[in-house]
Amino acid sequence: MSDAADPGTGPAPAFSARAVLALVGVGIVAFAALAVLSAYAPDLRTGEDGRAHALSRSAVGLAGAPILMKALGDTVVVSRTRPQRLGNVAVVLTPEAGDLPKALAPFAGAAHTLIVLPKWIAVPDPIRRGFVRKLDVAPAGAAFSPLLIGYSRATRTAVRKAAGRPVLRGAGGPFAAATYLPLGRIDRLQTVSGDGWAPALTDETGGIVLAYSRRRPDVWLLADPDLLNNQGLSDLNTARAGVAVLQAASAGGAHTLLFDVTLAGFERGRGLGRLMLEPPWLAATLCAVAAALLMGVHALARFGQPRRRGRAFALGARALVDNSADLVRMARKEHELAPAYAVLIRGLVERAAGGHVQAGWLEGLAARRGVAAPGQLEAEAGRVKTRDDLLAIAKRLYDWRGEMTRERR
Repeated sequence: MSDAADPGTGPAPAFSARAVLALVGVGIVAFAALAVLSAYAPDLRTGEDGRAHALSRSAVGLAGAPILMKALGDTVVVSRTRPQRLGNVAVVLTPEAGDLPKALAPFAGAAHTLIVLPKWIAVPDPIRRGFVRKLDVAPAGAAFSPLLIGYSRATRTAVRKAAGRPVLRGAGGPFAAATYLPLGRIDRLQTVSGDGWAPALTDETGGIVLAYSRRRPDVWLLADPDLLNNQGLSDLNTARAGVAVLQAASAGGAHTLLFDVTLAGFERGRGLGRLMLEPPWLAATLCAVAAALLMGVHALARFGQPRRRGRAFALGARALVDNSADLVRMARKEHELAPAYAVLIRGLVERAAGGHVQAGWLEGLAARRGVAAPGQLEAEAGRVKTRDDLLAIAKRLYDWRGEMTRERR
């Protein structure tokens, strides 16, 4: 015969307590990691997207320019934030087609502003990360006029039809007429024109490669980015021309060169999540996390017997007494109960003495015990006017009863 099953044995739990705690711990750690990574996501982006900015190492990127200028002894910063003080800073901006004039407004107070126009239409290389494949040059025309409307009513670009080795000459402004800068091989050199722009460097045909604003001479416009991008700096002559432009912008190293990448979408965020993870708010965040963990640990187990929920409306004599007391308290008539309380205390003392006592017996007992006579206490109770007076006489009557009956409380 088979043994009968033990009726007290139930089915085994699907998960052990350790497994549940482990899952909860992993979930908490994963959520915390996700929150931190979300707050610092802009800072963790490497910039290897192949576009034309100072974090990109592609052929059209400008990552080599800050490295080169720093090696030459200039003070260089690749900035992910909008600077607050620009008095001694030369800013290098790399806007994109479609940007609006308000994108340039935060940099209006810089000592010099060098705007590098885009030229190439490129797509990311599907095989090699960070590399690009050039499709074509940007169409010539007035595509950048809306962006530069604050400096010229119209800004037009023109592109050569073939590659060549142009020569740049000084035409005014930061470059004297004797300036001679031969370039390496440049594929379809881009030039710029506009009534608000004055030439600083021109090619052998007179096309403006570097211009400065007639209204704001501290604002410069570089038409061809190949003077500063990575593919251009691979040639020594082109690198010399690019360095000459940057050194002129920094006044020979007197100004800090700031390569901005916020226009490319790499601005460092200042959201609430990042604020709570940095001093001085980091301490408050840690305290909140610790409190949450302690609350979770406290909620794992119940302490003590659960309290039974009472009735919404109590019944019986106790409820009647409580309601009567509440009415007296609301009417502020507590002090009028003092004489009745004194009579009640006297009756309790008489009951403790055997019930019926002769007249004057309590007064004699009070005199032998060295306490006040009951008539004196009743008279004081009749003179109570405030709640504080009521509490005082109630305490005296309580102590008097203890002395008269020899009770020990």
